[in-house]
Amino acid sequence: MTKQSTISRAEGWRRRGPLLPALIFTIVVTQVPFAFTLYYSTQSWNLVRPGSREFIGLRNYLYVFRDSQFREVALNTVILIAGTVLISAVLGLAVALLLNRTFRGRGVVRTLVITPFLITPVAGALLWKTAMFDPVFGLVNFVLQPLGLGDVEWVSQFPLASVMANLIWRWTPFMMLLILAGLQSMPTDVLEAGRVDGAGPITLFRELTLPHLRRFIELGVVLGAIYLINTFGAVYMMTQGGPGVESANLPFYIYQRAFLGFDIGQAAAMGVITVVATILISTLALRLLFKTFTATREAA
Repeated sequence: MTKQSTISRAEGWRRRGPLLPALIFTIVVTQVPFAFTLYYSTQSWNLVRPGSREFIGLRNYLYVFRDSQFREVALNTVILIAGTVLISAVLGLAVALLLNRTFRGRGVVRTLVITPFLITPVAGALLWKTAMFDPVFGLVNFVLQPLGLGDVEWVSQFPLASVMANLIWRWTPFMMLLILAGLQSMPTDVLEAGRVDGAGPITLFRELTLPHLRRFIELGVVLGAIYLINTFGAVYMMTQGGPGVESANLPFYIYQRAFLGFDIGQAAAMGVITVVATILISTLALRLLFKTFTATREAA
């Protein structure tokens, strides 16, 4: 080994050394619990039957895949994530286009618009359940009263849609911020050239603005989907997953199986399946997103 390579290796460790505490902390708080979850998923362990704990291999996973309620909850999770992310992206795009214009009080309006994203999930869920969707005193029924729709019990009749409304309200400001950053990074000379060539507002948006915003929208969709798969507080506070499992998502169903059904083994298996599915989908989405950024950089 040459002296130069020894110095390079020492220099590399000197640069990486300050990162080791953060790396160790991350491993302790994420990978160690996941390793225990993997271990518990191979056990038949129900807390209401002391002494029943035993190793059963992959049978918990087989049971989970045969569980019709788990499949229904997985479908609810997909609908919840897809609906919330797509609607939030469309609304965020519309609000960003409005706030990108110059008008008096624009800073105050921007601050007010992002306020829902700053409210804690539990407080936001309680706000929508009591102030918005209450069948007697709710604002939604008050507004719809002249149309003859003022007596709807939204949370009990449309539980999944009610949870989605709360999440869309919270995530639209996040999408708006990302898209607004993309609008402000767009070169103005390109738009001016398009106007000189006689392009109208719709043509400019379709041919210039939307392609430029594509990577920002995709980034918001990916980040929103990764976060929303862990949604628990909104479901717990608004619907308790009911009626039945109509509004339950995967985190809430795992909570029910672990802390209400006391079946640690099956809950752990569900958790592992959820984590693996999330990693696969996130990896695919991030790779597609990075390809988009690379192609945009090369084209520039």
